[in-house]
Amino acid sequence: MTIGVRATALLTAMVLAAPSVAKERTIVVHAGKADSANYALARQFAEALALAGNGAFTLVVAESQGSIQNVADIDKVGADYVFTAAPSVIRQARRGDKPFAKNPHYSEIRALFPIPAQTIHWVVRRDAKIRDFADFAGQSFIPGARGTLAERVTEETFQALGIRKRVQLIDSDTAGAPAALKAKQIGGFAVAGSFPMPSLVDLAKATPIRLLSVPQSIITKIRAADDSMAAIVIPRETYPGIEKDVSTLALPAGAYTTLKMTSATAYTLTKAFWSQRLALAKKNPAWAAVVPSQLKLLGVRLHPGALRYYREVGIAIPRGLR
Repeated sequence: MTIGVRATALLTAMVLAAPSVAKERTIVVHAGKADSANYALARQFAEALALAGNGAFTLVVAESQGSIQNVADIDKVGADYVFTAAPSVIRQARRGDKPFAKNPHYSEIRALFPIPAQTIHWVVRRDAKIRDFADFAGQSFIPGARGTLAERVTEETFQALGIRKRVQLIDSDTAGAPAALKAKQIGGFAVAGSFPMPSLVDLAKATPIRLLSVPQSIITKIRAADDSMAAIVIPRETYPGIEKDVSTLALPAGAYTTLKMTSATAYTLTKAFWSQRLALAKKNPAWAAVVPSQLKLLGVRLHPGALRYYREVGIAIPRGLR
């Protein structure tokens, strides 16, 4: 399917029909800025849903300012509204923490399905003597550009490990980090993204690398201080030469709606997504990492329509999501 990109940054896609849902219903999707990871993912799942259906719905993927705006807009958009967000932002809104004001409607937000998480990768050369974080003492390290997720989590991790003052952090964009690692100009670098990241696949093919695992005690400590993060595992062989699972941290995200959406619509969207997940993964391997066990990362209860689908296919649902 050819997708036209207009100045308004809209994408139109058709999704799976349900007999009880009115024809030609428009679903508005808010998914972040046009250059953001979640916006790209939303365009992908909307296009995949188009292949699953016969014109019952039209999904319009619109640019937004990100998770905060997406959550705040639940009162501005009608019942047929889907948005991407980090679960921590929804919790923040429900608490009424700034920039949110108290709004009882935030309790009506419900989850549909996960989308690929932004996962932290700590990368070193395989032929280096760096085998765990303690070995970074005296080394130079690129944590990512200032203000990025990778930079923030690296700072938190190094502080939790007690090595922050012993590592020379370089204020540099991550784009140049692979070349610097190849040339042995740095000890390592951090980067955040949905795995497998194409840039790291290319790097691993050219220069054997190692991904460092974060000790479980440190993951627990960081998550206690930063509720936006979740523990995640990068499976072995995700990247060339990586022969063991890697325990790390990630910023999870999902597709959400509210109780204003009908159960029939939520059911159909959820079913269409999972029916197309493998097709999505063929175009973007990051979707292969989205599996039912990641439902627990969504952080809020499932929409009744989505819950109906998961029960039908026999997926065990944690009590807190029912």
